[in-house]
Amino acid sequence: MNDAMLSRRGLLLAGGLGLAAGLTACASPGSPSSPAPSPTAAGGGSAGGTLRAAFVGAGAQESLNILLGPTALDSVRMRAVHGQLGAIDPSGQDGVRLGVAEQITAADDLSSYTITLRSGVRFTDGSVLTAADVLHSLQLPMVLPALPYLQTVGQNFDLDSARVLDDLTIELPTLQPIADGALLLCQNSFIVPEGTEEFTPASPSCGPFQIAEFVPGEGTALTRFDDYYGGGTLLDGLELRAIPGTDARVAALQAGDIDFAGDIGPVRAQTLDGNDDVVVESTEAPYLTALNFSMNVNHEPFDDADVRRAFKLAIDRQAIVDTVLYGRGEVGNDLPAKGFPDYAADLPQREYDPEAARDLLRQAGAEGMKVTLTTGSEIEGMNEVSTVVAQHLAEIGVEVELDSLPQGQLYSDMEAYFSSDFVVGYTPATPLLSGYTSTRVAGAPSTFGFDRPDIDELVFAARSTADGEERAAKAREAQQLIWDEGNGITPVFLPSVSARAASVSGVELQSWPNFSEASLS
Repeated sequence: MNDAMLSRRGLLLAGGLGLAAGLTACASPGSPSSPAPSPTAAGGGSAGGTLRAAFVGAGAQESLNILLGPTALDSVRMRAVHGQLGAIDPSGQDGVRLGVAEQITAADDLSSYTITLRSGVRFTDGSVLTAADVLHSLQLPMVLPALPYLQTVGQNFDLDSARVLDDLTIELPTLQPIADGALLLCQNSFIVPEGTEEFTPASPSCGPFQIAEFVPGEGTALTRFDDYYGGGTLLDGLELRAIPGTDARVAALQAGDIDFAGDIGPVRAQTLDGNDDVVVESTEAPYLTALNFSMNVNHEPFDDADVRRAFKLAIDRQAIVDTVLYGRGEVGNDLPAKGFPDYAADLPQREYDPEAARDLLRQAGAEGMKVTLTTGSEIEGMNEVSTVVAQHLAEIGVEVELDSLPQGQLYSDMEAYFSSDFVVGYTPATPLLSGYTSTRVAGAPSTFGFDRPDIDELVFAARSTADGEERAAKAREAQQLIWDEGNGITPVFLPSVSARAASVSGVELQSWPNFSEASLS
């Protein structure tokens, strides 16, 4: 057991959950220490029981701060605990599935959006959700330290001029006309009560589960929130455990100590094929994670576009998919958002051409250049792909020092991260145009010095029209420039590979597992 279990202190504090015996004995669902699910739920699922799921966490530095949580465990917990305006769903109207929002409507001239909230949504303290809570939640990432992708709304809407029209209605002016406002509002808008600036186990929330116990670096015990606006939550409880090692997560699943192992990666997935007691599943486009390598153009010689092109040509992308990812992944083309509308799928695939790469370095006077590639283990496969990228660059004469940071450390110092020479990162599934404006607009730290107002203007023009053909044409033009001159390498897209006990059903696999409708049998 060891790292598969919460501490004894945490187990005792979890008392009323009925989890302590189950964790101590590592019991499987249905054993006396983990109450057997009831077969009475609607829809064919079983009601009751506690599902135990394990993910990579941030170690001892882990917190409940939803603004600064970059790990898989953070992301899963946020979605389990906190309600959202909605979620990305390419099959839904405007590409979204609404949550606490009942309706999101754009003005005819795209100068503002009106959000109408569901009536009667409650927080765990019994208070009722209001428009003031939503406005506070949208403003929070702009007034407190936050990860860049959480600042998308504040970078596109004039939140200071927003108007609360009544308890359930809020009007948000746009900073410039945008046609994808609903996508922006539903990507990562987690809702907390007005006035919330700190996050503790007692902080009110309005998601399907509520926190009963939190032990940093070990796990979180959740119980079903019976007044959840979405209804339909079958589980009595959900345990989210921090198990950093992939081998340890898989071993815990095989031993019956957990029911769901997240982000197991393609290597371990291979070893589980053919096991009738375990089901291995992978997400598909557009729910793929882009693995990005950023070249800092503030550092010579990355200010030379030919050097950047050389690095892109040096990477054998198909080899990475075949040998590192065991076929569970897709070749990237140095552009994000594969599978989403407006993605320029017709651009030529970047070829693997080490000879051309060497020629470009020679012409740029950069033969034998030295570079430090900073990497980490924030998601499964990140370190392995980084190692192969370093090897490919070495084959064209680049001297690469691989700086592999401990798990949970890659994003711990954002100033240092954005100052890195050459660094890996990842981008969860995000629509193209809104994703660009949140991370790539000239002057943003996450551009790593790539300052191209002309590309920004094309993206803004694409987003400001409701005409689909015009939007696609401008988006393609912007992507052509990024593909040719940009400072990012996206060699592969990674699916989220997870494994679950055959007794688990109803887990929705998108960018992150959603347990709101999961059940045990």
